[in-house]
Order: sequence, then C-alpha cells, then structure tokens
Amino acid sequence: MNGADSTDHGDGHRAYIGSFTSGGGRGITVAAVDPSTGALTPLSVTRSLPDPSYLTVSRSTGVVYAVSETEQGAAGAFRPTAEGLVPAGPAVRVGGSGPTHLGLAGGRLLTANYASGSVSSLSVAADGSLSGPASVLTHRTTGPDGSRREAHAHQVLPDPSGRWVLSVDLGTDSVRICALDAATGALRVHSETVLRAGSGPRHLVPHPTEPVVYVLHELEPQLTICRWNPASGRLEPVSEVPVASRGASGAVRPYPSAVVASPDGRFLWAAVRGADVIVTFSLADGPEKPQLTGTVGCGGHWPRDLAADPSGRRLYAANERSGDVTWFDVDPLTGRPRRAGSLPVPAATCVAFD
Repeated sequence: MNGADSTDHGDGHRAYIGSFTSGGGRGITVAAVDPSTGALTPLSVTRSLPDPSYLTVSRSTGVVYAVSETEQGAAGAFRPTAEGLVPAGPAVRVGGSGPTHLGLAGGRLLTANYASGSVSSLSVAADGSLSGPASVLTHRTTGPDGSRREAHAHQVLPDPSGRWVLSVDLGTDSVRICALDAATGALRVHSETVLRAGSGPRHLVPHPTEPVVYVLHELEPQLTICRWNPASGRLEPVSEVPVASRGASGAVRPYPSAVVASPDGRFLWAAVRGADVIVTFSLADGPEKPQLTGTVGCGGHWPRDLAADPSGRRLYAANERSGDVTWFDVDPLTGRPRRAGSLPVPAATCVAFD
C-alpha cells in the first residue's frame, strides 16, 4: 500500500487513522473517503512515529498532528502530499508521559499526558511544524476530600469561543478550565469543576450551538450534562444520564470511550467498550435533556474512538481489538446509525478528517 494511487476518489476528502504500533498497528493510515457511500480506501501508511494513538487536522494549513503515546511522550506534525504524509520536521518531546489526546488553540499544539497527569503546550510555526521546549502544566493531585489522588489528563481542547482550554482528568474526576498565554504558551488554571468521585471523566464534547457541554465518564457508564459560561469560564454540572447498563454480576463491564455531537445539534453518540456498542441520544427535548433512543453494535471489538464525518451523515468507529474501522450511515430523522462497511486497520485507535 503506497501513495501512488490512480483511482478517482471524488472530492478528495481524506481520513487519517491512528493505531498502536506496539500492538501491531502500522502507524498512521491515510484513506480516501467516498463522498457517496462513506467507504474508506487505504492510500498510504506513515510509520515514522511510534504509537500515534490520537490525531487532529489543522483547518488552516491541513497539517496532521499526532501524539506518540509512549513513556517519553512526543508529538509529530505531517504534511499531506500526493505520496502520503511527510513529516513537517522532527517529532518534539511534550515534557510528559503517555499523551492520549491533542488539540490546537491560540497558535499552540496542546497535549493531554495521561501517565504523568499533565497538559503540554508546543509552539506551532507558520508552516505547521512544531518546536519545543514544551510548556507543561501539571495537574494537582489532591482530591476534594484532601486525599492524594493520581492525576490522569485524558483530553485537552479549546472551548467553542476559543478563549479557554478545557482539560479532562480521569484520575481527579474533574475538568479544568485554563487560560492560555498567547505570548509564552503557558497554561494557567482558571477554575476547576469537580465531578462525582470515581466516575473517571474521559472525554467531553460541546453542543455545536448552545452553551452546553457533555462529559463522558469511563469508570461509570454515564454522561454528565453541564452548562458552560464562556464569559466567566465556569462549567456547571446540571444532571447525569446513563450511557449503558452496568450489567449483572459477571457480565462484561462497560467502559465508555468517546462522545460525539451531530453538527446540527440534534443528536449525541457515545461509544462503549466492553459492551461494544454505539449509543444514540436525541436532543429533541432540548440540549440539557438527552434521551437515549437506541443502541447498535460497533461492528467490532473495543471501540476506542468514534468520529463523525464533517457532514454528520456518517459515524466511524475505530475498533482497537478487532483491528478495523467500521462506518455507519446515520438516519437523518432518528439519528440511529446503520452499519455500512468496514476497513481492516490493526490496533486502530482514532479517525480524523481533513
């Protein structure tokens, strides 16, 4: 498989698929996306960065960024070419261990470093390349009851206004709202929202048009609905809804992994590992009142990531343990996904689109 592909791929949209090279993955797979069916056709593979488990694409430059989820912790930048992805300079150490997520904000690349419980900020040049050293914010590890707790930053992303950075910590059961210094790239904690102890918040997604944020928990199969105030930088929990049943004694334990909002704000979807399902929520009663309306199989085993294509008409599940990316057509009336196809991708971890 290489970049010398002569097939007509329509409007030229691409999907970028991360994987665990330590688990048999090939690195970053580039695939063409059929605009009519959503089908993925592999074009090339980039193997230069170990364990590129999470990816994001710059909307302004088209540069693809990836974490290297290793003990040393690094991030890489890649330019798309006709022959595949080409490194935009060397990978840069993030100053933290086990980065699991990354996002772009204020001209910086931010990474959530799970193993070291920190968030890092790297300089991004005009051409999209990265440089260090990283500015690192280490999460405090004292719990609300004064006990010592182990921080595990799992996600970092800008809020919709672009004014704040939100950092989700599975270990401290909290979301930190940070200010980003435009000159130095340093992060400063502005406020912290503490969620239910032991729930293990993993990922969040903002509603596309309303000041509401949905936090998905890994250790408890639940979704916390929060009001978001971009003026004050405050996140207020409002309610919780279950994502999956905990099951009877001896049943497979559910581990929710990713939450996605439809671009039109009508639906939410959550992937649940163990149960290996995708759960659909309707927001017809309002953004603060998600209603669980259906559950379908993820098409494989252990859906580590779930992504919507830019149109919101399709969902893509990266099924890590079965080694595939499965795509689903979304019913425009009910939001329920219907399996449409699958591409083998060993140790698949993430799907991102240009």
